[in-house]
Amino acid sequence: MPDKIRILMVEDHKLLRVGLKAIFEEYPMLEVIGEAEDGQTAVKLARELKPDLILMDIGLPVMSGIEATRRIKESNPEIKIVILTSHALENEVMEALAAGANAYAMKDIKTEYLITVIQTVSEGAFWLDPGIAKVVMQKKPLILSAPRPQSRASFKAEHANLTEREYEVLKLVVDGMSNNDIADELKISEHTAKAHVCNIIQKLVVDDRTQAAVKALKEGLV
Repeated sequence: MPDKIRILMVEDHKLLRVGLKAIFEEYPMLEVIGEAEDGQTAVKLARELKPDLILMDIGLPVMSGIEATRRIKESNPEIKIVILTSHALENEVMEALAAGANAYAMKDIKTEYLITVIQTVSEGAFWLDPGIAKVVMQKKPLILSAPRPQSRASFKAEHANLTEREYEVLKLVVDGMSNNDIADELKISEHTAKAHVCNIIQKLVVDDRTQAAVKALKEGLV
């Protein structure tokens, strides 16, 4: 990870941009390198500035944040995009993820949590607001159709720190099994099953088993 995470903020409300910028100045690892008030300008600045990460609102003038995300990801898939919005409609969530967003956060997120999201996404994590994650888990086919799904082999290569047993457990988590169900399926104790799930959550840099399942789905493990 670079010494500083170079951020482009895309938000049409100046007050929020000013507030976030003031907050980020308290964190030496964060650097705001540009601001945009609409999606079209965001696409232009992303091309010119090549930020590490973009904080993207959805409800923008000229071009929506979802369309801007799609265009930016098509031209530079390495840029991480964190949707930061007040929009929680199911279709907008799914369209944003299908466009290639790496995270979906609500604007009422706590400051310290947003900083953590920015850091972990910069390191390669996929993050969803816990409430949003439940919606996504009900829409597996759309997640699987998101751009650039990985093969199981490439997923394993990227997450080589997962053991074979943890892969087995992860697939069962994706199937919606509880720790007790996993224990029965693999003929192990519930305590061992819980330990495997905790290890998976930590290694995939997510917050809970639902987000672990969503990440596995999005990145093409199943």
